[in-house]
Amino acid sequence: MAFARTCSVALVGVEGVVVEVQADLEPGVAAFTLVGLPDKSLSESRDRVRAAVVNSGAQWPQKKLTVGLSPASVPKAGSGFDLSVACAVLGAAERVDPRVLADIVMIGELGLDGRVRPVRGILPAVLAAAEAGYEQVVVPECAAAEAALVPGVSVLGVRSLRQLLAVLAEEPVPEEEPDEPGRPDPLLAGLRVPGTGAATGMRGLGAVQQESDHDLADVVGQTSARTAVEVAAAGGHHLFLEGPPGAGKTMLAERLPGVLPRLTGQECLEVTAVHSVAGLLPPGRPLIDVAPYCAPHHSATMQSLVGGGPGIARPGAVSLAHRGVLFLDEAPEFHSQTLDALRQPLESGHVVIARSAGVVRFPARFLMVLAANPCPCGRFSRRDALCECPPSAIRRYQARLSGPLLDRVDLRVEVDPVTRAQLTARGTPGESTATVADRVRGARERTAARLAGTPWRTNSEVPGRELRSRFQAVGGAMDEAERNLERGVLTARGIDRVLRVAWTVADLVGHDRPDAADVALALQLRTGVPRGVPTAVGALT
Repeated sequence: MAFARTCSVALVGVEGVVVEVQADLEPGVAAFTLVGLPDKSLSESRDRVRAAVVNSGAQWPQKKLTVGLSPASVPKAGSGFDLSVACAVLGAAERVDPRVLADIVMIGELGLDGRVRPVRGILPAVLAAAEAGYEQVVVPECAAAEAALVPGVSVLGVRSLRQLLAVLAEEPVPEEEPDEPGRPDPLLAGLRVPGTGAATGMRGLGAVQQESDHDLADVVGQTSARTAVEVAAAGGHHLFLEGPPGAGKTMLAERLPGVLPRLTGQECLEVTAVHSVAGLLPPGRPLIDVAPYCAPHHSATMQSLVGGGPGIARPGAVSLAHRGVLFLDEAPEFHSQTLDALRQPLESGHVVIARSAGVVRFPARFLMVLAANPCPCGRFSRRDALCECPPSAIRRYQARLSGPLLDRVDLRVEVDPVTRAQLTARGTPGESTATVADRVRGARERTAARLAGTPWRTNSEVPGRELRSRFQAVGGAMDEAERNLERGVLTARGIDRVLRVAWTVADLVGHDRPDAADVALALQLRTGVPRGVPTAVGALT
């Protein structure tokens, strides 16, 4: 009896489980049996592996072959096991020394000609291998840069099975013929899934493009809304913009990612892992280091928003916006059940999806921006009577956003129509994205210094009990907010969120603790009721 084993990784969401791939050869009628809960694409690897081995110049064993994927209770999906299955079979056939294969993790799909094709989820798979103690991984050559992002792991990128066999046998590595210049590389086709970017509203993730094409200086007027965007970026607070069409709601939301600070090293790995599993990593750019921006259409289903789908669940828009911005334009047009499904991710920072195939957990710590018209025609205002919608239609339209969802939104701002004087003014434009981003960066640094040694990174993540005990405002500063609680204007959750926003305002203006003016601006941004305080952050310094 001949036996060999190597390893690969099974992904469940963005978490990986190291799988031992075992191959056993016995005398008998030639047959190939694959066991261990494989899905359809993995079951088809029997034909891919056989053709790849033969076309790579190796001899296929004419014996009874059994390949087992252990642990057998974990579902395995995808074609990323092809490379490990082929090497385990050749190790059992003594084409490769089985002892060399035992401690190597192999990830990659095999073409019929023996070329190694990339698969989704390379980064989380290598992270799982590193956490399990493995130090050597083999991946497709075009995905080696992504795998190399994991520290402490030796990465070997191969273009074909022939090259890998030569390396394992310590033989001269054959050179693969390059494709003709100008022709697309077919091996890159596995890095992106067609249609997923358009379906989720993903925008280009280039920082240079964001800063040059989306500048806050382009927004005319809207002092209160600009302040709300700055506060949202500094503290990670959710934002609701309500106003007529053409007032600048979408412009403000599109410029919010440029105000957010650069992602930290750990955040880069988290965001890149999600986009790798979703098949949204652009070729040639293995690491995402800027805040993502996701804007699904209002016809999006619940599965596309929170994740799901047939078989093992895929990440939705809330996970693709992890550590970035999720913009829901025309929010009342979304299905009410779809919007209410966001309530749990907004509180917990992750999504748990239970299906018959298993339970999947995706990260979802995002900054949500809702934009809505005040009524179906968009012209309703407390200042004039241009709207022709009946009061019942206005109430139904505004009721599409449920109270429990809006209670989780820290900032609510009414965006006024742009006047002729503002459009034609030749004075100095508003502050640029770079100027606001500098203030946001300073506020985040003050927040990080205060929250050092805690599991929280932004003011929006601090629990209410900690706010009331360890992070209190100046004495008497919360009196007005507490009176609003007694009158029913604020809920218990609402008053905690007012204090969170007040801490963010204090960080922006450089106060050690929130004072009455900071709390008043937080109340105004929360309730939309003017409190007689300046709406510009700079006026509070």
